[in-house]
Amino acid sequence: MIATIFKLLGCIALLMYGMKVMSEALQKMAGPQLRHILGAMTTNRVTGVLTGMTVAVSVQSSAATTVMTVSFVNAGLLTLAQAISVIMGANIGTTLSAWIMSAGFSFNITMLVWPTFLAAIILINIKKHRYLGDFLFGLSFMFFALGTLNLTGREMDLAHNEGVVNFFAGFDSGSYLTILLFLLIGAILTAIAQSSAALMAITMVLCSSGVLTIFQGIALVMGENIGTTVTANLAAMNGNTQARRAALAHLVFNLFGVCWVLCVFFPFVRLACRLVSVDPEGPLDPARISFVLAAFHTMFNVTNTLVLIWFIPQIEKFVCKLIPHKENVDEESRLQYIQSGIMKTPEISVLQAQKEIEVFGERMQRMFGMVKELFDAKDGQEDIFQRIEKYEGISDNMENEIGLYLGKVSDAHLSDDTKGKIRQMLREISELESIGDSCYNLARAMKRKNVPFTEEQNNGVRSMFTLIDQALERMNAILKDRKESAGASNYIEAELDNTRLLLREQNSMNVDNHVYGFSSGTIYMDIVNECEKCGDYVMNVVEARLDIPKQTY
Repeated sequence: MIATIFKLLGCIALLMYGMKVMSEALQKMAGPQLRHILGAMTTNRVTGVLTGMTVAVSVQSSAATTVMTVSFVNAGLLTLAQAISVIMGANIGTTLSAWIMSAGFSFNITMLVWPTFLAAIILINIKKHRYLGDFLFGLSFMFFALGTLNLTGREMDLAHNEGVVNFFAGFDSGSYLTILLFLLIGAILTAIAQSSAALMAITMVLCSSGVLTIFQGIALVMGENIGTTVTANLAAMNGNTQARRAALAHLVFNLFGVCWVLCVFFPFVRLACRLVSVDPEGPLDPARISFVLAAFHTMFNVTNTLVLIWFIPQIEKFVCKLIPHKENVDEESRLQYIQSGIMKTPEISVLQAQKEIEVFGERMQRMFGMVKELFDAKDGQEDIFQRIEKYEGISDNMENEIGLYLGKVSDAHLSDDTKGKIRQMLREISELESIGDSCYNLARAMKRKNVPFTEEQNNGVRSMFTLIDQALERMNAILKDRKESAGASNYIEAELDNTRLLLREQNSMNVDNHVYGFSSGTIYMDIVNECEKCGDYVMNVVEARLDIPKQTY
């Protein structure tokens, strides 16, 4: 008996692994497209639901789709209303997994396992089709686990185990108290396992064995719908306010569905049974019970979506009241889009990093604005310098945290396209941090100035500042839109080089002619040279974003 229990647990573990491999492979194949689908196809609530269905079917995981959606809300790519409609669609799309499992319990699909394994290994070794091979590999494990799980359930012969039968017979299937108890058990076990698919498989084994009645099994399925929302809520725990609201909306959506289905529970279950030609009161065919569970799962999510799709604005207002916006948060000293908990979909996680890099670029432009303010300030220079010093620390912190996040993402199994993007991003944050260092060096050079500059020196510095401002403006435009050209940035970089050479020649002549002293000329050229360096770092960010090989300036 102990060996059989370990075999059962091993099958469930293998099922979860197979679904994970399959989902990751689908993400690798569809990842670059999925990054655009969610933003492009959510113009209204209907297309939002269709998008959620499409993505959930594509990655074969409602949890992954929901966490991905929460991540998009966290990154500001989806509004809360759009996210709610996508989550509704994801709940429908994930019902395909239940139908696949029901087929595994109803037919002998182990015959498909070995040829699928063979095809998967061949494709994995053909680099061009290795993601398809990974998908078939995961699918093979899933089929193998389902087939073995079905056989193990029969071997356990729980229907003739007097102790097990008497235990479950003690629960009155016609009692709402029993239904609520099994619903709670399903929710808790799914929350612990963080896999509704695993609990669905266990439910199918117990129902097919005759241990659970169809009503108890469906109560477990309803509980699984609540338990699966825990994954997204855990992921959003460290997210921003909108991300936590989106995750809570998923819980509210499923809780409301469970509440109204409980009011019409027995008629609703009988309707699901009729759809697959099963009499819930009569003798049950073990081969068809799994189809009843899949049919109920689909009916529950489709009907719930059809009811609640018209109340998305009300759901949005409700979750906004439950999670009010936090005031007085120092937004400058923390990351806005990257949160440690949201790592469920590594192929999509690069979006959070990209949005954070855009914020990084904007903060560096703001920091350079402080440098200009310091140069022109007549008083209050110490306060401005301290703000610049604070921003230098922020730039160091952003480089470190974004780099650590990208390191975690790169540890996952990623497509070549995503690996290339991560390399570019690591290069971008390094150069952005150098811009922060350069701004700080400029501020320190200005603090060393003990005599006023001449009007000619002031004009020279301001001409360099104007060019850097233009360079930063172009850099941030390119960080937001890869389609932008590097032509204007190249022109500004050339102007910075030429202006520095011109100012250096003029400075040499002015020092020789005693227009101003050597000390003043040295600090002046330190500022001019640092400006030119800053321009180089800005150009390096542009090249990294556009994947242009690094040049030497």
